[in-house]
Formats: sequence, structure tokens, C-alpha cells
Amino acid sequence: MADQGAQDRNLPASERKLKKAREDGQVPRSRDLGHFAAVAAGIALLAAMAPTATGWMTRLLQSGLRFDAGTLNGTASMSERLAELGVQFAWAMLPIGAVMVLAALASSLTVGGWNFTLKAIEPKFSKLNPLTGLPRMLSADRLVDTVRSCVLALVIGLVGAFYLSQNVFQFTSTLTLPLPTALAQAGNDVLYGLMFLLLALAVFALIDVPLQRFQHAKRLKMSHQEMKQEHKENEGNVEVKAKVKARMREMANRRMLAAVPKADLVVMNPTHYAVALKYEEGRGGAPRVVAKGADLMAMRIRDLAKDSKVPVLQAPVLARALYAHAELDREIPIALYTAVAQVLAYVYQLRAALAGKAPLPGELPELPVPAELDPHNKPSSDAGALA
Repeated sequence: MADQGAQDRNLPASERKLKKAREDGQVPRSRDLGHFAAVAAGIALLAAMAPTATGWMTRLLQSGLRFDAGTLNGTASMSERLAELGVQFAWAMLPIGAVMVLAALASSLTVGGWNFTLKAIEPKFSKLNPLTGLPRMLSADRLVDTVRSCVLALVIGLVGAFYLSQNVFQFTSTLTLPLPTALAQAGNDVLYGLMFLLLALAVFALIDVPLQRFQHAKRLKMSHQEMKQEHKENEGNVEVKAKVKARMREMANRRMLAAVPKADLVVMNPTHYAVALKYEEGRGGAPRVVAKGADLMAMRIRDLAKDSKVPVLQAPVLARALYAHAELDREIPIALYTAVAQVLAYVYQLRAALAGKAPLPGELPELPVPAELDPHNKPSSDAGALA
């Protein structure tokens, strides 16, 4: 079953899985690149410090090989002197080691970037179970790492053996040279040998970096089922989201219908569209759309307006234009100012007539609604094309 699951994982990892992997400390790292960077930094530092290091080693050996009768008769003083020389040598090697460590860390950052987490070192008792650890030990990635390490050790051994065999006579001749000259010659021989070693490490680093990235991406691949599950977790359950949207839509409709009794008039296209308008003279500005709807919602707006004694005016073209281009709780478009002003004036005259303060107005004149704002109006260019 595990093999089957691994075979099904053929999709690249998502951003969420990559982020979670980084949080768990799973990032691509190349040990061979670290080895190469550390050795390269050490060689560069040794080459830069070669004259100084040669003089320091000469003085150290001269002081270490200088004895007197008191030193030879006391073994304790010899031990103290050896310890002192060892401490001096360790202090001299400490900067080189520090530079090599920093170079290895920097090379690691170039592959996987900076990633600080403590999850990678947290104790996991499941790894102590040999039954679960055996498949990991025998996995393809472990086999590739083992073969690569063995080949690297073999190549480094062959390079070292070849270099020694080619320069064995030069090494023996160094013993016949004076101490300062011998130290300089030995330093050069060591640097040349390290250069051959560095060349071999560079080849392995060039192979290992893309290999580690490929293996990392392969380990994080996802199956179609995992991708669907992650999408569901990110977006939420479709049914739950649909219910939430329906609930929010219902609440918005309730708030909208609650504003209809306060409207000044409702413009309708007798059954399909209804738009409720509110104009507040004290505040200035244009009339606002407080409610709008189509089909069943239009009927609900109409019935609520009649129950609340809000005038309902039949103006199909204006109703369609307002429904298509006016936003809820926003002022009407500038292009409809004139048409809406005529409608409001007509409504105010009708209210005054019903109150006995003015004569009844005549029929509502044709409203100046731009043809391009009517969604049912077909452009003349389309009509000409059809003809």
C-alpha cells in the first residue's frame, strides 16, 4: 500500500506543503557542497597566510626542539612544554577551522536558504521502532546517498594515492633541506595536494546539488487525493461555504427590505425589476438606491412598498437602467439624474394632489434615459451587422 501511495504522488508540492516542510526542517541540503566550500576556504586561507604561517611554524619547531640539561632531566617540564606547544598550535588552527565552518554554513544556505526551526531536533520515539525505520534505511534515497558516499571516499583515496605516488621522491628530498626551506616546500606540496582534492570535491558538489533538490522535490510530491484534501482545507468545505453564503445573502436581503418602507418611491419594470430610491433634501447629493431586486425579489419589494404606502411607479426603461448600473446604498449614476429628477417631481406632485394641495399631474412624460444604459437595448452597429 505504501508503494502504491508513493506511485500515486506525481504532482509537485503545493506552496502550503513546501512551507510546512520548511517549518519541519525539511529543506534541500548538499553535504558535498559543504565539504567543497570548507576545503576551498581552508585552502584559500592557508595560501593567503603561507609566508606568515611558514615563519610561525619555523619558530614553533625551533623553540620545541631547543633543550637544556634541566629540561632533559625533568619529565614534568617536558610534558608542560609539549602541552604549551599543543595549545599554541590549536590556537593557530582555530581561525582556519572557524573559516571552514562558516564557509560550510554559507554553502548550505545557498541550496536551501535560511531556515531556523527546532522541530528537526525534537525527539521522535517512532524512529526508535526498527519496523518503521527499516523501510527508510532501505529506501532508494538512502541507497543513492550510500553509493555516492562510497564513490566519494574511493575517488578521494585514489586522488591522494596518485598524488603521493607522483611526488614521493620530492617528499623524501624535503628531509635534506634546511628547516625554513623544508617547511615552505612542505606547505607548497600540501597546497597542491589539496587542490587536487578540491577538484574532486567540486565535481561531486556539481552533481550533488541538483540531485538533492530533485530528491527533496520527489519526497514532497503529492497525490491527487492529497491535493484535493488540501484544496478543501484551504477553501473550506463547499457545502459549508454555500450555506454561509446563503445565510449572508439572506441577511443582506433582510437589511435591504427593511429600508423599503423608508424609500420615497419604487421604480418597476412591471414584474422583472424593482428599484427603491431615497432622496434626502437636507443632505444634498443625488438620490440613493436603498433596495433593488429582480423577479421574486422585485415582487417582494413591490408588495412591501404597497403595504408601506410607498409610491410604485411603472417606468420599465428607467428601472432596467437603475438595476443594471446603480449600486446598492450608492447614489444613482450621473447619466440618470434628469430621469430620476422627473420621476421624483412627478411623485411629489402626486402626493400634493392626494393631500388636496395641488391638481393631479398628467401622464408621466417620456424619461430621458440614455439608450446605452438600457440592458435590453441593442446597439445599432449590431443591428446593421445582422442586416
